[in-house]
Amino acid sequence: MEFWFTEKQTERFGITMKIKRTLHTERTDFQQLDMVETEEFGNMLLLDGMVMTTEKDEFVYHEMVTHVPLFTHPNPKHVLVVGGGDGGAIREILKHPSVEKATLVDIDGKVIEYSKTYLPTIACALEDERVDVKVADGFMHIAQSANEYDVIMVDSTEPVGPAAKLFERGFYEGISKALKEDGIFVAQTDNPWFHQELVSNVYKDVKEIFPITRLYTANIPTYPSGMWTFTIGSKKHDPLAVEATRFHDVQTKYYTPDIHRAAFVLPKFVQDLLK
Repeated sequence: MEFWFTEKQTERFGITMKIKRTLHTERTDFQQLDMVETEEFGNMLLLDGMVMTTEKDEFVYHEMVTHVPLFTHPNPKHVLVVGGGDGGAIREILKHPSVEKATLVDIDGKVIEYSKTYLPTIACALEDERVDVKVADGFMHIAQSANEYDVIMVDSTEPVGPAAKLFERGFYEGISKALKEDGIFVAQTDNPWFHQELVSNVYKDVKEIFPITRLYTANIPTYPSGMWTFTIGSKKHDPLAVEATRFHDVQTKYYTPDIHRAAFVLPKFVQDLLK
């Protein structure tokens, strides 16, 4: 008998994949966590029935959420990841030699624990001496930080459950205070096909707080619609004005200096969401 998993991404649309076996299933203090092995995408992390990451396509998301802001900032030393318990963002951050400390704050320690076990190629850098892993509420961590970080990345789930408050204007205001005077932040902001209002609202909120606000996209097959957006807010540095000499070699599979620039070229219907 074949075993198939379907993520119902809207009431009328979903993504289906064939499952080899269930590796772990648990109701944590915050959400339903499942690790499964798929035929097409390798091991896959699910939270509340939603695909968070897979071994096959994770590199796109993790490279784009990290390298765009890190190459935009001229000297990122202290970086914060809110969420991101799978460790993929941390892995990419440590490819930048200027980074002296990377702090990971995830509310659910079980995500970190089982990512180390079942997603070792993603969570491989969590034990690095430059990494400080905190099992805590990222919203509260931001609220208690001031002028501390060069770059902040919000690597959250979709805006449901404990992650809902990570999409609110007050959270972005807190991020601005937690950043240094030339700081940059980026957040994953879902897709422009099924969550147009979310994309539009987040962009407008960030634009009212940060002098420079940009939205960029990447193609991630297992995320709803495959087209994913990221919103970047910067106090001084424009991601579209990065000089060619600033790009140093990093080992990537998706991100390149050309992709850095091209990701900000938006289809007309996405441009319209930002007006």
